[in-house]
Amino acid sequence: MTDIAAPRNAALARKLQSDAAMIRRRYAAERRFKSYGVIAIALTAVFLVVLFADILRKGIPAFTEHTLGLSLMADQAALDPQGARDLKALLSADYDSLIRDKLRELFPGATSRADRKALNGLLSSGAADDFRSMIASDPSLIGTEVQVPVLLSDDADQFLKGYQTGIVRTSGAGTLTITPDGDNFLLASSTRDFAAALQRAKRFVTEELTRSRKEYERIAAAAAGKADELKLAETRLETATQANDATAIAQATTERDSIKAELDGLLSNEATLKAKVEALQARLAESDSAETLDPGLPSVIIWADGGAFKVTELDEQSARAVALIPPKGTASAAPGSWTLEQLTTPEANRRVSDQEAVWLQSLETQGLVHSGIAWRFFTSGDSREPELAGIRGALVGSILTLLVTLILCLPIGVAAAIYLEEFAPKNRLTHIIEVNINNLAAVPSIVFGLLGLAMFLNFFGLPRSAPLVGGLVLALLVLPTIIIASRAALKAVPPSIKEAALGVGASKQQAIFHHILPLAMPGIMTGTIIGMAHALGETAPLLMIGMVAFIVDIPGGITDAATALPVQIYLWSDLPEVAFQAKTAAAIIVLLVFLFVMNAAAIVLRKRFERRW
Repeated sequence: MTDIAAPRNAALARKLQSDAAMIRRRYAAERRFKSYGVIAIALTAVFLVVLFADILRKGIPAFTEHTLGLSLMADQAALDPQGARDLKALLSADYDSLIRDKLRELFPGATSRADRKALNGLLSSGAADDFRSMIASDPSLIGTEVQVPVLLSDDADQFLKGYQTGIVRTSGAGTLTITPDGDNFLLASSTRDFAAALQRAKRFVTEELTRSRKEYERIAAAAAGKADELKLAETRLETATQANDATAIAQATTERDSIKAELDGLLSNEATLKAKVEALQARLAESDSAETLDPGLPSVIIWADGGAFKVTELDEQSARAVALIPPKGTASAAPGSWTLEQLTTPEANRRVSDQEAVWLQSLETQGLVHSGIAWRFFTSGDSREPELAGIRGALVGSILTLLVTLILCLPIGVAAAIYLEEFAPKNRLTHIIEVNINNLAAVPSIVFGLLGLAMFLNFFGLPRSAPLVGGLVLALLVLPTIIIASRAALKAVPPSIKEAALGVGASKQQAIFHHILPLAMPGIMTGTIIGMAHALGETAPLLMIGMVAFIVDIPGGITDAATALPVQIYLWSDLPEVAFQAKTAAAIIVLLVFLFVMNAAAIVLRKRFERRW
């Protein structure tokens, strides 16, 4: 008996051990699956944080702007010589000349035509808009002194925001002696104040030499490879010539000439880079020598004695410079009373010159430059000038387009859902309709744009770029989503509700519209809001119907030419100006805010009216 029980006990123990091992493996698999889910969520969160951080970093500067606070005399002779206070005459007056004259008074040294042109370039093309609006709204200001915010250009604004170049500032430790030398000035310090700037300049030359050498080696290798191709092409041409094959000769000749032209271009670039590398090597041969600062090197500006000097030749204790702002005297500057600054981006690589940079910093030092919220970004239409461009036109266009979409797709979508769910017979025709609705929900949006182009524009002749056509196209896009969401909301209502209504004598129509539809309305509204949020972010269908046009005016109705916010983002992203990159990111932020608000509204509605059965 004991001998029989022993094998049974051993088998039972092995089975228990196997079951325990299986349970451990199952739990381990569950833990791994949970870990994979946590990792996936963490990666998604990281990607979202990086995306939003990048958009915010690029877009937030567009919500601010720099203006120049000038005290201007509203001269009647310039603005209203007749004294009639006629609004049309006031709006057409020359306000720009008053602003430019005041700016030149601040920099009397800007006497040449080039200097005056550069000084005027600091101002936006719409610099006089605020001045004009002030006088037009209150003509009694004419003849008085008015404090006017003058908008700066996008390049000046970018410089003041720190996007044109970095600036390294150091306070002079020694006594600076300023000696005129013809049109130049000799600046000498009692200590080695210029040594750090000189080392940074030479470091820049070293880095440029490294980049140029790598590019030279790459071009040389490409030229060598192209030379081998040319030899093979010449061999094929020689073979074709010996065979007296006219077609092969023509093809080989064309191929040889094409390769030879490419080789000539590579050899020219190679020679240019070789000369540049040799010049940079010779420049660095004596590490302790003075450095000539050309536009390809970081600029050095010295502020002393009320003036600004641009250094053209730099040594550790002395420099030769030209005066960008004339000094008050020509004596010396005590330690700590003068400043050396180095613009880390060379003048040749930025849109603001050293002269303009000095003027802007001087205005900033005088307290005339002010930074504030760029309200015109929300109140202005599109513009070719980045500092004047706004999203109001696109925002109004989006609102009008979504209004048309909502008016069309909500009643039609809900009615179609009620019919298909409650009234339509279950036959092959309704099955085909349901399948097509589901398929339409997955059709690419560009297809709806092509449909709108063919039908609404070409066939019906509706106005191009109008919110009416955009709303019709987006209604077709959103309609399947609303129908599917509405049918799901109707199905979620317990059948007992309708049965109870029918049991007390209500008709089928009364049971549906008085009892089922009100209970399904939260789900229907949620689906509608999500569909509208989808429509808000669509671009491709609107491009097909012409809403990609450059439109400055604010649309006043659904038949006026307009654009939409996603299309405006697309247009700005394709423009070369750096300032439009910030505008693009800022418009994306506004669009995301709208999408978040709409989705939050859907969640609130669902939570507010949701019922559990």
